Amino acid sequence: MKQFNSFIIKEAKHIVRDKRTMLILFGMPVVLMLIFGFAITTDVRNVRTSVVTSSQDHLTRQAVEHLAASEYFTITAAVATPQDAERLIRNQKADLAVVFSNDFASKRGPVQFIVDGADPNMAQQWTNYATSVITNADTTLINSKMLYNPQMKSAYNFVPAIMGMLLMLVCAMMTSISIVREKEKGTMEVLLVSPIKPLMIIIAKAVPYLVLAFAILTTILLMGRYVLEVPLNGSIVWIYVVSAIYILLALSLGLLISNIATSQLMALLLSAMVLLVPIVMLSGMLFPVESMPRVLQWISAVVPPRYYIEAMRKLMIMGVGINEVLREVAILSAMTAALLALSLLKFKTRLE
Repeated sequence: MKQFNSFIIKEAKHIVRDKRTMLILFGMPVVLMLIFGFAITTDVRNVRTSVVTSSQDHLTRQAVEHLAASEYFTITAAVATPQDAERLIRNQKADLAVVFSNDFASKRGPVQFIVDGADPNMAQQWTNYATSVITNADTTLINSKMLYNPQMKSAYNFVPAIMGMLLMLVCAMMTSISIVREKEKGTMEVLLVSPIKPLMIIIAKAVPYLVLAFAILTTILLMGRYVLEVPLNGSIVWIYVVSAIYILLALSLGLLISNIATSQLMALLLSAMVLLVPIVMLSGMLFPVESMPRVLQWISAVVPPRYYIEAMRKLMIMGVGINEVLREVAILSAMTAALLALSLLKFKTRLE
């Protein structure tokens, strides 16, 4: 045990002494949280809106007042015809035009939306928000209720996603690079002829990254709660338990990559191709899995962050119990066992 602890201390000192690594490990979570929390956002705010009102009846004025009073829309112009409204959008002076029909009040005539569709996702959100505001202008109608995220803050979606991305990248990428670096320097052979078993060497190299992963997880949770005001409605214990399974999975994947890679650059490239692109594109981090083509949905089924992000959204935002995420936990546990067994088997084969 004393030799095992010495290996852990040695690896920890290597990490702490490398200032660039420490900056990446703790600077990246802070920067990403700030960027996704405040800069990259899908929140609807201050949409430049023009209105076309052929009639000045009470209900039409009330609907326009509701649009102007909401935090989502800013009325920039009132024009006479839809053609004038469309011209404003073409000249980049408006994002959305709301056209009220002549019989909007008396016969509940239709409302037309003319939208800048350069970004189709945002255009759809603007239309949905405007429809909701105009509908609620009539107090006789049933108001909609948004569960779990009444303010429609995109940070509620991004914080669990950032957790899944960072924990996977830090654990898998840094672990694989650390082991490959020993091979490049020729010190792995020295370690393998030491009295400690090869399996203990690998575990000793993974332990510091395990501790760092929990430190990063804590940093993200604290920033999410107190900086971005994302709630932690579920049990913090279960959040850490599920995260521990996911971290072990990431460490196993890092070990597998280290068995394949022959250089640090190759390990970095493999991690980027195998981890970064699928995490961002196929995990549900930015795009709903249900909206993807069927083939991509099948591919996303083998992307571990997908299940971790789903579990964290349920535990953190919805506040459900562990019984509601048993499916995700079971899939992550099975993936962890399979990757760990494959990694250790491959590692032993290479040693022989």
